[in-house]
Amino acid sequence: MVNPNGTPVWYELQTADPDAAKTFYEDVIGWSIAPPPAEMDYRMIDTGNGFVGGVMRLSDEMAAGGARPGWKFYIGVDDVDATFDAIKNAGGSQHMPPWDMPGVGRMAVVADPQGIDFYVMRGASPESSTAFDPAGLGKCSWNELNTSDQAAARDFYAAVFGWTYPDSMPMGEAGDYVFIQAGDQAIGATMTAPTDGPRPDWCFYFRAPDIDAAAAKVTAGGGTVHAGPMEVPGGDRIIVASDPHGAMFGVVGSA
Repeated sequence: MVNPNGTPVWYELQTADPDAAKTFYEDVIGWSIAPPPAEMDYRMIDTGNGFVGGVMRLSDEMAAGGARPGWKFYIGVDDVDATFDAIKNAGGSQHMPPWDMPGVGRMAVVADPQGIDFYVMRGASPESSTAFDPAGLGKCSWNELNTSDQAAARDFYAAVFGWTYPDSMPMGEAGDYVFIQAGDQAIGATMTAPTDGPRPDWCFYFRAPDIDAAAAKVTAGGGTVHAGPMEVPGGDRIIVASDPHGAMFGVVGSA
């Protein structure tokens, strides 16, 4: 995988009910989620123009260890082992040390200093990941970090991945919405998580063809629309939602 160091390369839904997730997200986003292979319950998410991620079944053992339904992402790096060490040195946590998955790549599970989990990965494929594509239908269009300590989080990701923060947008009492640049690409933003909202975490916005239809399908499918549809700078419209098992996500579409 030849994506620039520090860019998102894969998105993963962890859920106790992959069959229900398939029904819900295929309707809301328009994905095709394949049956799992015989050796493990991991289902690939096809956008019709490449894969955006996968669906992992949360086992009883994972749940007993504190895992909850939710979306995670993999940040592509040049050297997983060096990044794993850098994360600890920058104040993050090391949850699962680097391991190799044949034909997939080398990866590790870590967390930032505020306790928000993510993966780091060096993919085995010589092709670039297109899971993050702001204009790609079904792809992730935006990565939004809702954090309890915005300044500390920005310092951490800058130290580990080289991210920069070239611009911001004031949001009144909520503080500034600070844009993230990975290399020469804008990939998302950071904001202070509201005290009366969902727990701090990353929220990933996936592109759908019709935002109003997506909002209606979230509700019809047993999910909850927490915000929107509303217009955002650039002309798109978004919703922030959760699926029937409580996993938060966003949907973006053209106005």
